[in-house]
Amino acid sequence: MTARLRRNRQGNAIRQEPDLPSGQLFRNPPSEPATEDDRKKWKGFCEIESEPAFFNVMLHEFGVRGIKVQEVFGLNAESLALLPRPVHGLIFLFRWREEDPHEQGIECPEGLWFANQTIENACASVALLNIVNNVPGAQLGVPLEQFRLSTQKLTPVARGDCIGDSDFIKNIHNSFARKMDMLDSDLYLKGKATKKRSKTRKEPAPVNDDDVGFHFIAFVPVEGQVWKLDGLEKQPQMLGRYSTSDWLDLVKPFIETCIAKYEEGHIQFSLLALVKDPIIDLSRSLARTGQVAQALFSRLDEVQPDWRNFVATPTDDEASVEDMVMVCVSPQFGVDQAAIDNASIDARTLASLRTSCPSSLMALRQELVYQQANLRASITAEEASFRADQQRAAERRHDYGPLIQRWLRLLVENGSLRTLVENTEQEF
Repeated sequence: MTARLRRNRQGNAIRQEPDLPSGQLFRNPPSEPATEDDRKKWKGFCEIESEPAFFNVMLHEFGVRGIKVQEVFGLNAESLALLPRPVHGLIFLFRWREEDPHEQGIECPEGLWFANQTIENACASVALLNIVNNVPGAQLGVPLEQFRLSTQKLTPVARGDCIGDSDFIKNIHNSFARKMDMLDSDLYLKGKATKKRSKTRKEPAPVNDDDVGFHFIAFVPVEGQVWKLDGLEKQPQMLGRYSTSDWLDLVKPFIETCIAKYEEGHIQFSLLALVKDPIIDLSRSLARTGQVAQALFSRLDEVQPDWRNFVATPTDDEASVEDMVMVCVSPQFGVDQAAIDNASIDARTLASLRTSCPSSLMALRQELVYQQANLRASITAEEASFRADQQRAAERRHDYGPLIQRWLRLLVENGSLRTLVENTEQEF
């Protein structure tokens, strides 16, 4: 006997396991957390908050490297200047209303990867994929690169269907799904389908702000053009062209218009930026200082063979004099010998190494010590930041629902809940 699927118009499926009573979606009781098998068999997508940590962990599990998600706290020049360059794309969360169809693009141009959102609540993954699949030379990892190539010639709708059918993408997205999220989503879709069936064609469809959901859309620069990629719109919309100017200047008016629609004090939007991971440049700079150190030590050995006698002797817990500035590989900081060999030394530094006296060379060595200490500290901070993201994602993925249910049940059994409710009613 095969599992029965009841699909809504957008492609979501409410799962009905075989041999389960009608309406029961899980084998274990509602008071128990969803299992990994429950998440994999569920055909829907869960809602995900606009939290950089969650998006960073999703990107990492997709296999993407070299791209980091950061929150954008303002659209002024000072706030945008703090973002690492290049900025590969923006993800904007806001209350979505369909725009004038005449303002939407006619057809998705060749060379632009754009997917429609054909599955309810999949907009977080759709927005991410609509950006990373348009980043030239992005390290997507094997699974995502194969997905991009296999969908390159498809229509936006077909790409959206492929996202919903991809177990690889769905399982990572739904790793954030808790049992209550899954039940709420299925209940919402069931109510939505029932509501649509109950309406006649002649009935108007008034728009209520409470019915307008939050939605992620993406903005990306592609070959000198800036695109708005909204998975709920049929086609992408080009916002303009740019050359020497910052492409973010073309996005700001649209976002500011959306923000202006809300009353003052109502924070109903957020903005995330996908940027170049700072660790890339930090590791390259570290490799460069390693190559400079190697050349420096060779030069010092030529002009002053006993130079090590003038350097403070390290303690037993410290490395050798040479290791106090890196001249060998440093896997801990993402630098191997190939990276050091491929690093480039500017002509001015090379000339200084050839012509400087021993005292100047020793001063350069001390400068390298400080540079590398700062670079290593910055890399360590970035790595600690990602570990914090992983911890935050793990806490979000944990299902606290059963614990809360048991706690409430105990309050009911000993009569404390009634007392708490009565006291609260008296206060209000």
